[in-house]
Amino acid sequence: MPRFQSKKLPAEVVLRDPVHGYIHIEDQVVLDILQSKEFQRMRRIKQLGPISFVFDGATHTRFEHNLGVYELTRRICDIFAKKYPSLCPGDGLWDDDNRLLVECAGLLHDIGHGPYSHTFEHLFGTNHEKLGQKIITDPYTEINQALRQVTPNFPEAVASVIAKTYPNAQVVKMISSQADADRMDYLQRDAYFTGVTYGQFDLSRILRVIRPYSDGICFTDNGMHAVEDYIVSRYQMYQQVYFHPVGRSMEVILHHLLQRAKDVYEQGTLPVTPRLAKFLDGNWTLEDYLKLDDGVMETNFSMWTEANDPILSDLCKRYLYRKPLASVKINEETKNLLPKLKDLIKQAGFDPDYYTDINSAFDEPYDAYKPTGKNANSQIEIMQDDGSLIELSELSPLVRALNGTFQGDERFFFPRTMLSNDDEPQIFDPLYQEFQKYVRNGELRYLRRHNKKK
Repeated sequence: MPRFQSKKLPAEVVLRDPVHGYIHIEDQVVLDILQSKEFQRMRRIKQLGPISFVFDGATHTRFEHNLGVYELTRRICDIFAKKYPSLCPGDGLWDDDNRLLVECAGLLHDIGHGPYSHTFEHLFGTNHEKLGQKIITDPYTEINQALRQVTPNFPEAVASVIAKTYPNAQVVKMISSQADADRMDYLQRDAYFTGVTYGQFDLSRILRVIRPYSDGICFTDNGMHAVEDYIVSRYQMYQQVYFHPVGRSMEVILHHLLQRAKDVYEQGTLPVTPRLAKFLDGNWTLEDYLKLDDGVMETNFSMWTEANDPILSDLCKRYLYRKPLASVKINEETKNLLPKLKDLIKQAGFDPDYYTDINSAFDEPYDAYKPTGKNANSQIEIMQDDGSLIELSELSPLVRALNGTFQGDERFFFPRTMLSNDDEPQIFDPLYQEFQKYVRNGELRYLRRHNKKK
């Protein structure tokens, strides 16, 4: 393996962090990356997007998260170098020549994210992982120029770790697996800023029991319950925070808002800031992408509250002023009712294309073996005293219960006024009453006797 080294700083730079206490920077290249304009852009992109409409403290950014992943990666390298240093090639232990590479990969793993990442990607055809690799390897970025000071091929090596093509599995899995520095940071950080306790797990214990082996990273047998706790914490965060119905509702509004803006723009009647216009035109460059952030998007949303198009204006107001849609759980049987409900919503004056949606939120808390996808072949291994490896769910009944299961729900979103219960009679009351026949306790119900009459 190549030995990547950076010039050391005259004195360590220490950053205060509410989750990890301190973040330690000793290498010039890490400080240069941190000070680059591309990395500073991360300050202007919220980590959890519309979730801050539910958990008011969740306005933390991708800047802090990237730094947190770097710090955890640095600490893991320290542990490996002290407790499990490689003594000869091929012994399956840690070669500390990989330290700078994996630290920079941890720092840059999310550099390609834009505002409202997944919603934006769906509408404009961007891909944050590919864009991140492009930012790292493009010779005109400040990040690339900083990385090239290590060696000319260092940017490509860092990008290959993020792309999961780097040949050393220990390096790749430290930042991309089912128990990696990325997940460990965002669970703790998101729990802290949302104010919940679900995502808290014993990180100090996890770091005591983590260790390298020839094909990646595992955990020692005496730390199994700490890893088990981590899996459960992740499960609870998804169910209680990431999949919160109001957060999903705001995401639906955001998606429809951007879709409507795209449709109206194509008619030539929408005022747009130049930075967003490039994307609506489908004619953007990496430089254009790097000028986008949450502020650019919200400036346009604010401007569009006064747009001539009433649907776009209303959707922008709903998003900026936190007016979520209502929702009910649906299943395969009750989906048959949706055309009828959409018709009632249309009669009440709402365009179903923009004021209704189906949103699925299912997560697989733990899968012992996944041959494809983001975390392929990344099952969590527990090392026994004799050096053998046993997959976590074989040892833990709790994890075994979650193994291979999908947790979550599918919901139908619609205007909250359809549930209106005003004291004064309204013109649409008969429609509302008809609609509400099917909605009970947050779920869509099939009326058997109604079905029989037909």
